[in-house]
Amino acid sequence: MKSQTENKTLLFSPLKLRELEFKNRVFVSPMCQYSAIEGTAQPWHLVHLGTRASGGAGLVMAEATGVSPEARISPQDLGLWTREHAQALKPVTDFIHSQNSVSAVQLAHAGRKAGTAAPWNGAKPVPLNQGGWIPVGPSPIPYNEGYQTPKEMDATDINKVLVDFENSTRLAQEAGFQVVEVHMAHGYLLHEFLSPLSNQRKDQYGGSLENRMRFPLQVAERVRKTWPQHLPVFARISASDWAEGGWDIEQSIVLSRALKNLGIDLIDCSSGGNVPWQKIPVVPEYQVPFAEKIKAQVDITVGAVGLITEAQQAENILQSQKADVIFLARELLRNPYWPLKAAHDLGEPLVWPRQYDRGKF
Repeated sequence: MKSQTENKTLLFSPLKLRELEFKNRVFVSPMCQYSAIEGTAQPWHLVHLGTRASGGAGLVMAEATGVSPEARISPQDLGLWTREHAQALKPVTDFIHSQNSVSAVQLAHAGRKAGTAAPWNGAKPVPLNQGGWIPVGPSPIPYNEGYQTPKEMDATDINKVLVDFENSTRLAQEAGFQVVEVHMAHGYLLHEFLSPLSNQRKDQYGGSLENRMRFPLQVAERVRKTWPQHLPVFARISASDWAEGGWDIEQSIVLSRALKNLGIDLIDCSSGGNVPWQKIPVVPEYQVPFAEKIKAQVDITVGAVGLITEAQQAENILQSQKADVIFLARELLRNPYWPLKAAHDLGEPLVWPRQYDRGKF
């Protein structure tokens, strides 16, 4: 597949970050598959991620991938803490690249929400005697009723997570990924430090905005310094807790500026996930205003997410300068070939895989 030299749309125009060029601005969001064994990728991951690459996306991002065993959301999540994990992912990145798409992985620590069952098994915390573990967090505040109280992280725990992110960043390079994304969203560990609803520490990592940002920024800095300088690093944030007294867009703008200063190349703007009493008005494009505000106030590339389902809708978001790229999730679960159909609908002559050429719209 070849990138286009002339484009009628922004959605299918190329984007360059550092020395890496994306053939278009349709990006696959990280979506947990709960299908790994001891953190190791399986044939499902090759087919799942590879299909989105052959479907025409400019970037394909692997799911939230644990930087340690205890960092996983579920025991079935992908992991990147051993060379064996990296080697299992190499065929995935090789195939993504063969489709002229960019491979990415989201590096994550689930914090107090770690150790839960897959959704089809109830999504509740896994008991210790059934393979679960005691989670860690900024403060000993459980996520919800029925969740374990996390161990409040001390200096040793914080340093371990920094080392784990650095190690996983190196392994991501060994696996062949071209982009890493630091997961600071959805109520997982780094988001927990950011939000005053989950972080009630009295030390240098709690209290003021500067203190609450300290550990997430240390992680981002460690990843950026470890990752090759010619390749980009993304950060996914929850721009709002959607709860009174919690993390909000104003704080997200401050965080985004700090991330840019560390060399982060793109802010992936999501929201929510930190407290069960959040009130989210789920309507089409409900998260796009967050991306728009950050893009308007911070000189950084921004991605929009959230109930974006139609080609013209995605194009309009880019044309109105509300975002620079579009991340799709559920729509690409329903139709992994959405980019090919969207290109047709927008009048872009996107090149199909030769094997599928007879099926062109």
